[in-house]
Amino acid sequence: MYGLKTEASFDGAHFLTDYYGKCENLHGHRWRVVAYIQQEELGSDGTGRDMVLDFGEFKRIVREEVGKLDHTFLVEEGSLKPGTVRALTEDEGFTLTILPFRTTAENLARYFAERLMERGLPVSQVDCYETPLNCATYFVR
Repeated sequence: MYGLKTEASFDGAHFLTDYYGKCENLHGHRWRVVAYIQQEELGSDGTGRDMVLDFGEFKRIVREEVGKLDHTFLVEEGSLKPGTVRALTEDEGFTLTILPFRTTAENLARYFAERLMERGLPVSQVDCYETPLNCATYFVR
């Protein structure tokens, strides 16, 4: 089995709905996303011969997906009143990323794994750090 890993970071704000503690309030993180890919055999021809995937291609795809959330406010769908969303986006000009899940590190790890698999990467695992010492992992089976 062969594997590669790369990482990218983004800055984003969020809050946790139905949570009782500091994280129920709006706050931000420097999120770090580490993506792992693996496959049984190395490429057999062309540019990809004897590689899992060219590191340049791997890094580009991961950074594109992670970059889509950079400097946005991550909002769980339905957690803010429509008027609040309108005020933040239209009146204030903020960029919101509305997601169909609670914006935990666990769910973001799964989100990135799914986005990368949709782009054809043989993902085995994605780690999502919300602080330098706290990480959630999504394993692909």
